[in-house]
Amino acid sequence: MHRKISSAVQFISIVSAFSLLREAAASVAKPNCPDKCGNLTVPYPFGIGEGCYLSQSFELTCNTSSYSATLTSFESKVYEIEQDHVVIEGQLVPFRYNKSSGQSRHTVIYSPFRGDYQFSFSHTGNKFVAIGCDIYSYIIDPITAHIVGGCPSFCRNSSISLLPPPSSCSGFNRCCQTTVPMELRMMLLSVHTMNTFQKSWESDLCSFLMIAHKDFSDFNKFNFSSCKGSDGVPTVLNWGIGNISCHEAVEKSSYVCGENSQCINSSTGVGYSCRCLQGFRGNPYLHDGCQDINECESPEKNKCPKDAICVNSPGSYYCTCPPGYRRGKYFGPSSPHACLPDGVKRKLVAFIALGIGLAIGFLIVALGCIWTHRHLKKVEDDRAKKRFFKRNGGLLLQQKVSSSQGNVLEARLFITQELEKATDNFNESRILGKGGLGTVYKGMLSDGTIVAVKKSNNIDQEVVSQFVNEVVILSQISHRHIVKLLGCFLETEVPLLVYEYVSNGSLWHHLHDDPSGRMITWDNRLCIATGVAGALAYLHSYASTAIFHRDIKSSNILLDENYRAVVTDFGISRSVPIDKTHLTTLVGGTFGYLDPEYFQSGQLNDKSDVYAFGVVLAELVTGQKAVSSDKSDEGLVIKFRSAIEENRLFEILDRIVADEGLDEEILAVAKLAKRCLKLNARKRPSMKETAAELDQLRRIREGSIGKESFQSGYCSVSERAHSCNVDLTTEDGPEEDAPLDVCCRI
Repeated sequence: MHRKISSAVQFISIVSAFSLLREAAASVAKPNCPDKCGNLTVPYPFGIGEGCYLSQSFELTCNTSSYSATLTSFESKVYEIEQDHVVIEGQLVPFRYNKSSGQSRHTVIYSPFRGDYQFSFSHTGNKFVAIGCDIYSYIIDPITAHIVGGCPSFCRNSSISLLPPPSSCSGFNRCCQTTVPMELRMMLLSVHTMNTFQKSWESDLCSFLMIAHKDFSDFNKFNFSSCKGSDGVPTVLNWGIGNISCHEAVEKSSYVCGENSQCINSSTGVGYSCRCLQGFRGNPYLHDGCQDINECESPEKNKCPKDAICVNSPGSYYCTCPPGYRRGKYFGPSSPHACLPDGVKRKLVAFIALGIGLAIGFLIVALGCIWTHRHLKKVEDDRAKKRFFKRNGGLLLQQKVSSSQGNVLEARLFITQELEKATDNFNESRILGKGGLGTVYKGMLSDGTIVAVKKSNNIDQEVVSQFVNEVVILSQISHRHIVKLLGCFLETEVPLLVYEYVSNGSLWHHLHDDPSGRMITWDNRLCIATGVAGALAYLHSYASTAIFHRDIKSSNILLDENYRAVVTDFGISRSVPIDKTHLTTLVGGTFGYLDPEYFQSGQLNDKSDVYAFGVVLAELVTGQKAVSSDKSDEGLVIKFRSAIEENRLFEILDRIVADEGLDEEILAVAKLAKRCLKLNARKRPSMKETAAELDQLRRIREGSIGKESFQSGYCSVSERAHSCNVDLTTEDGPEEDAPLDVCCRI
């Protein structure tokens, strides 16, 4: 019997839990309106922001810096808002006796809300307090001019310098208090000095009057020497809606009491308030603010007898017996066994239990089949991963790693879960860019490292060993202007490469795609050019095995937040043995940056990268694309050469370059770009020479070396290309063969 009752109770508990969730979801504010300002809860009809409050009287302003709220209509700080009252920062009324004038009486109008009929002083929540020596203070009703309250405060000369103790405010010890009359909306506070025997007020000239919260006792807030308080005192105001009764309000469209609530007339006879009906709780001023209370959630909230089941209903509850039981003769809280077994119902319950058992058994079998299917699929996935790992050169890469001597490979082999989690299963929202060789995703590793994951489009099995060789070489390269290869992942159909994440996009984007990016300064352009040249010089001359990039272009140059250039995309790069000066390969690269000599011969050498770098230099100087989208427009290389040969270089310069760069600097970079773009690859400078020349030019601009250290022959600052005596049109000038002091900092 008890087992069946327990099962039924569990079912009812689930229903109760859903009811609790519904109650928790109820808000005290209007939809889409804030219900908090710091620690203050802001229930409707009060509100913060347009459309969130009932009327201007209930508008609050939230100070987000101090997390404090203010009633906008009378600019008072709000401490607490309850269903029938609000605690605000009330006025503190100081009075100083003027010996010279002999003024012995002071009266002020006390009404922080300026007579707003929505608010009145709380009779039960406040007290009238007067602090001072030998004074009598009054509360005067401004309508009848009658004194409706007051109290005297005396001092002994020896106690003048002492503050009144919080527990004593009975008229002696400098403090008195009395009750506040019922429901006043405005009052006059008056203080009058009394000529007592000891005349303490002549030594203690400062007094304070206040309407304060009944529990307020922090008298240390007041400065008797300056007769000022550090701030106001908490004051309790009753509030209501409108200036009409409930009988009148229910007939109007402006009636604000919501469902499951009742209207209550204000104690002053003007205005009304709303309350949730018995069995409901919440904000009665919202349409669905009053939510049902679940009396069945705990035994203390209902009076159902032992063994009975409590069933919640809107605004109430009822008690019933579980299936298979019937009510006893004495069904009530005092009956020890109010629910008795019912033979017919128990058989029905048994059949129902059998049906539930069969359903549960079927569910277990179905779940077992699903688990088996998923397990077999996981086994097949693991086999596929091992097959892909082997096909993509994983075993060969592991062999390379284990046989590496002297050079520790920094790149590591990632596992499936790491990169799937890092890229949210290669979600399209994580795509940084797409190219002919693959797609790049943004990801975050478990340690918080932001990475770029490049997923290849496909891989030719004949070049797996070359792919592995490139991974090994790139994993050993350490240069601040070359993107760092963190590792690879080989357990998918195509391999994945994991690089460091460079946050500021590509140089192409800043020069051509983003209008605000055209504001890259001349200093930044010099630093970008120097960094890229240093990276290429490192690959060509200082790496353990020379590497030709083959696809240098502005879209393959990334920038970080400090405009540090990082060369990336080594998808078609080739390593060159020490005993070879070139490779014969299928032509690869990007139109507009492709070396014409390499395109014709198919023989790749380091000067092909020099040519592409020359195009990038021309882009930096002119701000124009290497290949225009306008079919009638000539390419940047032809346009750049023509401008130099016709002495009109400054006509095609980017505005930032023309405004910020010195003429001799611009001409020096243009001359270097022209040398890099020579059709005869042998007449192009090496990247080591190029990097050294750019680094020297950058250091001259920074002032770290003198201008006299740079090659002479450039125009002065005041000259332009049409009057410059430097001949940039000579293909084979003596400057080509002049020795160059290499000071490249790599």
